[in-house]
Amino acid sequence: MANLDSFVKSSKPRPTPIATSQEIRDRGSTFVANAYRACSPQEAGEVVKHVKHVVHGSKPATHEIAAWRCMVLRPGHTGLAGPDDFQLQAGSDDDGEKWAGEKILKVMQTESVLDAAVIVSRWYGGTMLGPARFSHVETCTREVCRMFKRKDEMDECISTLNSLDDLLANLRSQLDDLRGGEPTATLAEKQLTSRNEHAKQPDYTAIVLAEDLPKAKRLINAREKAIQAVKLSIGKSASSTAARIPKSAQ
Repeated sequence: MANLDSFVKSSKPRPTPIATSQEIRDRGSTFVANAYRACSPQEAGEVVKHVKHVVHGSKPATHEIAAWRCMVLRPGHTGLAGPDDFQLQAGSDDDGEKWAGEKILKVMQTESVLDAAVIVSRWYGGTMLGPARFSHVETCTREVCRMFKRKDEMDECISTLNSLDDLLANLRSQLDDLRGGEPTATLAEKQLTSRNEHAKQPDYTAIVLAEDLPKAKRLINAREKAIQAVKLSIGKSASSTAARIPKSAQ
């Protein structure tokens, strides 16, 4: 009990599932999978403990079958040298359901899921299912793996959009400066207002909640085109400004 209390009272933030599958019910047994982020086998172990002792603490599953795939730094490496500094560490835990952990791991490999732990929880209903139980484990795992991949792709798109938005705001401010002319008080106020408008970060919450990847990708394409257009305008404005400066002043 002391170990459970210390786990529950840990100051670390509780793991949050990235994806949860639909329940599969068969002859009294229930199967459900959860996918969590895990950057090391140790983190995967903590996730399994969390699911077992906290998430399902009041209704323990008969089996908490788990597998993980994590890219970790090789001993003595920093990660600065690129992919060769990392190695794959993978494993599984049957938790009494023989061979089931390997089934989860195989699906994770097929779906190319990394830095994740998948736990398939089974509540036994009293009737032996035979090979069907493995099909249910694989189906649950495949569902959360694909959801996990979509979430990863969406996170990457939003990160890219935020970076492009920052770059675009900076370039537009540069263009405003080049087009400013005489720094009158009114113009300075307009430039300040313009910078504030450019600095406002778009809110992509609706896209994330809707899991609208196509729209996120369209926005990335639009931002990239806008950046190229502003860069072209900056080049033209800079050339025009240079042409107006007397040679004696250059």
